[in-house]
Amino acid sequence: MLDQGTPPHQRSRTAPASPGLFARLMRRKPVERLVAEGGQGEGGSLRRSLGLWQLTMISIGATLGTGIFVVLGEAVPKAGPAVTLSFVIAGVTALFSALSYAELAGTIPVAGSSYSYAYATMGELIAWICGWCLVLEYGVSVAAVAVGWGEYLNELLDGTIGVTIPDALSAPPGDGGVFNLPALIVVLLAMAFLLGGARESARANTFMVAVKIAALVLFCAIGVQGFRSGNYENFMPLGMAGVSAAGATLFFSYIGFDAASTAGEEAKNAQRDLPRAIMLSLVIVTALYVLVAAVAVGAKPWQRFGDSEAALAQIMREVTGQSFWGTLLAFCAVIAIASVVLTVLYGQTRILFAMSRDGLVPQVFSKVHPKTGTPRANTVIVSLFCGVLAAAIPLGQLADATSIGTLFAFGLVNIAVVVLRRTRPEMPRTFRVPLSPVLPAVGFGLCVWMMGSLSAVTWVVFGVWMAVGLVVYFLYGHRRSRLASPAPSEK
Repeated sequence: MLDQGTPPHQRSRTAPASPGLFARLMRRKPVERLVAEGGQGEGGSLRRSLGLWQLTMISIGATLGTGIFVVLGEAVPKAGPAVTLSFVIAGVTALFSALSYAELAGTIPVAGSSYSYAYATMGELIAWICGWCLVLEYGVSVAAVAVGWGEYLNELLDGTIGVTIPDALSAPPGDGGVFNLPALIVVLLAMAFLLGGARESARANTFMVAVKIAALVLFCAIGVQGFRSGNYENFMPLGMAGVSAAGATLFFSYIGFDAASTAGEEAKNAQRDLPRAIMLSLVIVTALYVLVAAVAVGAKPWQRFGDSEAALAQIMREVTGQSFWGTLLAFCAVIAIASVVLTVLYGQTRILFAMSRDGLVPQVFSKVHPKTGTPRANTVIVSLFCGVLAAAIPLGQLADATSIGTLFAFGLVNIAVVVLRRTRPEMPRTFRVPLSPVLPAVGFGLCVWMMGSLSAVTWVVFGVWMAVGLVVYFLYGHRRSRLASPAPSEK
């Protein structure tokens, strides 16, 4: 205690100096504190009810959907028959990042995914930037997936009752419509499932994943009957630049394998099961993507892929000459894409839950309902935002914006795994990236390369998004960060 007789000007000199701005921006959250706070929210805690099977299905559910059912139709005109190579390139890029995700998910099993990993390794400002990118990745991809769902819903309605939803109500402004009502509806349906609880949502997702895997296997079995080797002549008509551009767009198809990492606080044995779920889901999804793309291009000339976003259903109809098979695939796609909306929306709410617990976004996002063990207000707010976004913005713009945000976040994860190896080498790891730091460095380089293949407009959108994020951080998050004060156990 200071001597009461000490002159005031001398007392001020002996008081500890407050950390400077740079020190506050670079403050890191201890891994032990991250793990200790796992599952804890305002008014309650998340429930640990998910095993390896459910986590793998969440990861597949968030990944396998619009990328192959819808975005394929946008990627083929960019690369031609070489779109299969584009899928491989995007898959390899995802694989390197998946290795880093697997190590960090087993080491820091919390809900924040790469946001939390960055907070533990690179400091608060980088963590905020990563979290802001994840909001772009998850929130905007929910909207993009919902847009694709409406396309297949119209295919299903046309094949069953001969009626389709008018363009004014099934397409966003700029795509010939006024308001995309189906996109809003599927987001609200996913919201209803999530409000029921994580276990109930996982059960519904597992059923929907089984349906969409069966649908893609059925497509391959029928589509191969229309295979024409001539469709593969002039394999790379637009050169490697086209393959790269298509790969950057198709990277959207791999977004979601990291969704399992957002369930870290609801997994029964997170350190063991999260790495396994991430790697297993990526292998399954990549194999299906390449197989389906190869069959699709073999059954339909690549020049004709730009005429519809429901390309697979059209191929089924053309190969068989019957509407039944295309209608059946459309039905499966409606279920399949709905599961992507469900699981990606789940991931978004859990990331905001973690950011809210740290004080960087409003407290309402970390409030847990005592009966269901879910962040109810968080789920409603995010769902309404994503639903309105889906109803108002075209798919192509959403997909590319999602890809750049994801690639940026993945690049940070590759850096984080190397930093944690250096700063905390003694920590137990249930999975280790082989040949580190070489493979994480390759993963980071691939992410940068893929980002460079995206359009200038996408970069402008990303720049504006990041600028808005920094304004929000300095006006709100930086001032309210709970890391500025000690944890209750440390007081």
